[in-house]
Amino acid sequence: MTIKELFGRRIQEIRKRRQLSQEQVAEKAGISSNYLSRIECGKENPTFDMLIKLSEAFTIDMWEMFDFGHTVSKIELKEVIQNFSQKADEDTLRTIVKIIKILPDKNL
Repeated sequence: MTIKELFGRRIQEIRKRRQLSQEQVAEKAGISSNYLSRIECGKENPTFDMLIKLSEAFTIDMWEMFDFGHTVSKIELKEVIQNFSQKADEDTLRTIVKIIKILPDKNL
């Protein structure tokens, strides 16, 4: 499963937990419901501005949209990280390493 697909599932999960239709979320975010549907299906690559709009539409912190660890197995998570690391440029990898280093040891 790709990161876009995981992200899409998470957006759909948040929307359904809040008992909102795609049309309601799309209106709050200022986008079309068709575009939101494509995001939820993992077919769109939302911009940073779009992530902000979605987090504001859901009234959540942006990181919560990426909290999909509970929906996939450890093996799938490792595959996502491995695929990401293979495609990422050096600057992105350095940033990821910095983030990992600030995590508490219990998470490693």
